[in-house]
Formats: sequence, structure tokens, C-alpha cells
Amino acid sequence: MAEIQNKYSRRTIALFWLVLVGIVIGVLLYLQQIAVLYVLATLSLVILLTVVGMADLEKVGRDDGGGFAPKA
Repeated sequence: MAEIQNKYSRRTIALFWLVLVGIVIGVLLYLQQIAVLYVLATLSLVILLTVVGMADLEKVGRDDGGGFAPKA
């Protein structure tokens, strides 16, 4: 499992998911399944708000690792 994670970076995996979601949305629009898009959008917002609501933001530290910003 660790070998697979080292093979692709987090940015590559995020871009893969972005393309996949874009394809699914495009297909649903083409097939005129707007009701399904409404349901998916509602469920994704509920999941996003649940994750944000459960996040323990008080214990988040300011370490220098893991960001995209270049080190000065």
C-alpha cells in the first residue's frame, strides 16, 4: 500500500479526482439528469459541512511541512 502512495503525489491524485468528477458531471448534463445532479450536489455539501464541522481547528499547528508554498 505504501508503494502505491509513493508512486503518485497528492496533487496528481487530486487532479485525477477533479477530472473524474468533471466527466461525471458532463455526462449527467449531456443525458439531462439534472435531478441526479441536485442530489449529488446536496450530498456533497452535507459531507463537506460535516467534515468542516467535525474538524478540530484549535489543535492545528503551524508547521513548515506539507504546504505548496515555497520555503524562503
